[in-house]
Amino acid sequence: MTAKKPVEKTNPFFPMLTKYNMDEVKIEDKGLERYINLDAENIHVGGIYSDKMFAKAKMPLVERLINNLMRTEQYTGKKTKAYKVVRSTFESIDKKTKTNPMQVLVDALQNAAPKEETTRLRFGGISVPKAVDVAPQRRLDIALRNICQGSVSASHKNKKSIEACLADEIIKASKNDVSSFAVAKKNDAERVAKSAR
Repeated sequence: MTAKKPVEKTNPFFPMLTKYNMDEVKIEDKGLERYINLDAENIHVGGIYSDKMFAKAKMPLVERLINNLMRTEQYTGKKTKAYKVVRSTFESIDKKTKTNPMQVLVDALQNAAPKEETTRLRFGGISVPKAVDVAPQRRLDIALRNICQGSVSASHKNKKSIEACLADEIIKASKNDVSSFAVAKKNDAERVAKSAR
């Protein structure tokens, strides 16, 4: 019988989160709480939840951030490259804010997650916008997507690196700053929904 190798040796993604204490991270939004997985040991699980409905809630939050970063042409299929970006981003957030980067990320997601959006209802030949509440899992998906889109578009044709842009986006969103791409998109969606009530 062979001895099990420690997680640090087998998983190249593990060392990033060992520096930060996950027990002190507080999630204030009760709707998002069950969908935010702060697991630090199972990063890069390799799509084991991809064919199960709603199973992405079990996926570690950091891995979901890495996967959302891979949506763009520069990082498509390059998970190790995206992982290095997120690791550098966390180190940068730690230096700038002197707080746990996971807490900053969770705060950013809570501030960037829209509570209302619009859908189209058809009455006869016309479609009418109608305000609807957003499901918690969709709220988290939208927030993650907007944070990554904002940072990638900010770094395009810019001297600032993607790491610096992602760190700025997360810090701004955690402070609920309207200059953040994700917070601005959330405000726009909620404003349109308010007018469609």
